Amino acid sequence: MSAVVPISASSSQFSARSSSSVLPFSQFHGLSSSPTRLDSAASSTKYSLFHQVSRQLQTATGKGCRPVVAMAGTGKFFVGGNWKCNGTKDSIGKLIADLNSAKIEDDVDVVVAPPFVYVDQVKNSLTDRIDISAQNSWVSKGGAFTGEISAEQLKDVGCKWVILGHSERRHIIGEDDEFIGSKAVYALSQNLKVIACIGELLEEREAGKTFDICFGQLKAFADKVSSWADIVIAYEPVWAIGTGKVATPQQAQEVHAAVRDWLKKNVSADVASATRIIYGGSVNGSNCVELAKQEDIDGFLVGGASLKGPEFATIINSVTSKRVAA
Repeated sequence: MSAVVPISASSSQFSARSSSSVLPFSQFHGLSSSPTRLDSAASSTKYSLFHQVSRQLQTATGKGCRPVVAMAGTGKFFVGGNWKCNGTKDSIGKLIADLNSAKIEDDVDVVVAPPFVYVDQVKNSLTDRIDISAQNSWVSKGGAFTGEISAEQLKDVGCKWVILGHSERRHIIGEDDEFIGSKAVYALSQNLKVIACIGELLEEREAGKTFDICFGQLKAFADKVSSWADIVIAYEPVWAIGTGKVATPQQAQEVHAAVRDWLKKNVSADVASATRIIYGGSVNGSNCVELAKQEDIDGFLVGGASLKGPEFATIINSVTSKRVAA
């Protein structure tokens, strides 16, 4: 078995500084000319090295995977549905009907993120019990930016949330950490709440860089935002998004615990406790309960399964597993 790859930069090396600045247009350099392809992210099932790094994490944080069915954080359970570039007026109408008729537990925040062109349809017909998120937003005020959507426009049509930093924006479109952090601070300045996505590629996981990658992506947010009150962190290992491969509950818990520990050391203990850290990556009605039982998993960001109303309701209602005492 390969030796454990040491974590090259401890979380104490990252410092969070508050800033409300946004990059002027002349400095927009967040789109790389040759974005990373995702082919390798779904090409292998070799995760053995991560188990070794996981043991190192338990030593470093003093927090292993305890058999506790409770929430380490203090925030309300949160489930988001990212519909991505899917749907038609008819299929979305059926999905809305299913969600409107579903029995949803009270103690969970629920949002859905339809494609931009269907936001108005969803807003006008979906139950008020579920909030609406955008899948992306521009880095500053609107203007001559063809194809972009501004935070002001999203608020105007009723969006309360926006997903930023999703792996598909990072690795297909080519957005970098600093650009994503700037987008987040501008969205927050316009009173949009942010689902801030982080996560590693398969080759980064196999190289023992999971925590370095996640901490670096977190730092890009922490360097710019002045308040975490309206931020939910979504840990989404890239190799598990849309591939059918899911991190084991223990693997997911260990990264969530590390993220919470990073927030405690680099932002504040209060932020670490209050910020919700949700898991994304092939979450479905069959695996959601065991994942939800992990104490640092505060909910889910769901892709394909959120397009199926009854299954998405099952995932939302996995909040009930948090009520069971250890």
